[in-house]
Amino acid sequence: MHVPDAASPRVFIVITTFNRAGHLRELLSSIDAMDPTPSGVIVVDNASTDGTPDVLAALEPRVPVIVHRLPVNAGGSGGFAAGVSRGLEEGAEWLWLMDDDVVVLPDALASFRPWMDRYSCIHGRRYDHAGEPFFWQHILDESLGVHLPVRGDVFARSRVFHTNVGCFEGMLVAADVVREIGLPDARFFLNGDDLTYGWLISRRYPVAYVDAFVLRKTRAQRQVDLGVRHLNDSSDLSRFCGMRNRGHLARYLRLHGRFSPVGFSLGTLLSAGKELVRLVAVERSLAGASAVWRGWRAARVILRDPAWRPEPPLAAPASAGGTR
Repeated sequence: MHVPDAASPRVFIVITTFNRAGHLRELLSSIDAMDPTPSGVIVVDNASTDGTPDVLAALEPRVPVIVHRLPVNAGGSGGFAAGVSRGLEEGAEWLWLMDDDVVVLPDALASFRPWMDRYSCIHGRRYDHAGEPFFWQHILDESLGVHLPVRGDVFARSRVFHTNVGCFEGMLVAADVVREIGLPDARFFLNGDDLTYGWLISRRYPVAYVDAFVLRKTRAQRQVDLGVRHLNDSSDLSRFCGMRNRGHLARYLRLHGRFSPVGFSLGTLLSAGKELVRLVAVERSLAGASAVWRGWRAARVILRDPAWRPEPPLAAPASAGGTR
């Protein structure tokens, strides 16, 4: 059982970036302004073709920055797998995972500190591009294989909300937990990788969403508020991966005895329907519908693949249990 240690945590921020040099520069500047600062930063450059290498070469950071450039774009999943692995090699005790289109708030680590002696996987709150609270409060319905929104203010009665999903736009996870669960599954490429990783962690440890703002989104996104949930704009690649990766999620659910063929089929229909609503309501087009169909077909191939194996742990599993 992992026992979190917040006395003098060695925290490494892991950033995955691809062709967003301006956003990356802003993020790295915000990290230098933190108090307290992390022990280091690992930037995984996913074979960017813009000015990202120049931004990284010109750094004169207050916080040590390690640049880990990949020869090809491995997606968010592959980038975080590589970055987390490098963080473990550097002796990180905690890994704070984030995309490149956010900035950290100066007191972010101080805001996390009270929770780090209670939990091994923590998410803080985020502001959106306009400075409003960013919506993120989901629970994975295992029978459907769909993350469903929790209505209302989850912090109305408590400063912590226990969930069973993860988000790589701000997940803070203990290194020992990563060793036990394994690296993020690079096969996802993007979309659904963090949800699944959080669910795998939640099988052994509480996953906490805490009432403390630690990040602000810097990239503006079109979105629509449907009341029970928000839908942001997307891309054909994200739509394809989102549907295809249901195949990987189904295999993990099956592995842990939580797979319902009928329920998951219904969840796949709901997921496809959500993407069609997103296309109509947010992007005003149905041109991306073919990506949804191609992803659906790819998921069926994964479900039948006899060679499929889960991402293995990096260390022998500890006894079941967790922190409070």
